[in-house]
Amino acid sequence: MNIHKGNDVFNTRSVLHDLREAVRAVGSDVVFLQEVKGGSGPSGAQYEFLADQIWPQHAYGRNAVAEGQDHGNAVLSRFPVLHSENHDMSIPGAEPRGLLHCVLNMPYGQAHLHVMCVHLGLRASHRRQQLARLCELVDRHVPAHAPLVVAGDFNDWRLHADDLLEPSGLREVFRQAHGHHARSFPASWPMLRLDRIYVRGVARAVPVPMPRRPWAQLSDHAPLAAEIELERTS
Repeated sequence: MNIHKGNDVFNTRSVLHDLREAVRAVGSDVVFLQEVKGGSGPSGAQYEFLADQIWPQHAYGRNAVAEGQDHGNAVLSRFPVLHSENHDMSIPGAEPRGLLHCVLNMPYGQAHLHVMCVHLGLRASHRRQQLARLCELVDRHVPAHAPLVVAGDFNDWRLHADDLLEPSGLREVFRQAHGHHARSFPASWPMLRLDRIYVRGVARAVPVPMPRRPWAQLSDHAPLAAEIELERTS
């Protein structure tokens, strides 16, 4: 979910406490966040506030700094984070963007799960470069046999990302299930299909329906969720 820096859709008030309760109610094992504030401002790190007592593991990748406050992508996890690395996906002259790559230690003898939390640019030409970079990072840092989830705000209203990610073997969960991507923006009346969950090397991935309330009041983006089953290793 793109949490809009913890503010409501009109940037008139903080909804961070309500957002924490809503995110917790979903019960996800892994949470991908975009536009989350880091710890350089007076209010502290939003991802730590959201994770408190529920997700013992978390990682943060700073994308930008403005007015003394940084923001970026974050991953909250019930599973141990073995490694995390933030990759700069920025295009010169445009708003900074990033990709946070984490490796999670899974139970029951399952292979390590690779997750990538991403926020791409607003211009189609920038997204093409960023998606090519994403494919390079997958090829370089994710073993071919490892399960992989790539999720976030792709800003892909022109629906080009699937074709550009196909060489890396990534498939989008909602499109696989329903034949089209989920509408996620604006949250109050979703029309544009901006947010995605891509998977590779998993046994099963099924979209989880999310109600309009309370999410329409908590950000300008609606959240996406999926139930993902990993292969058991022998």
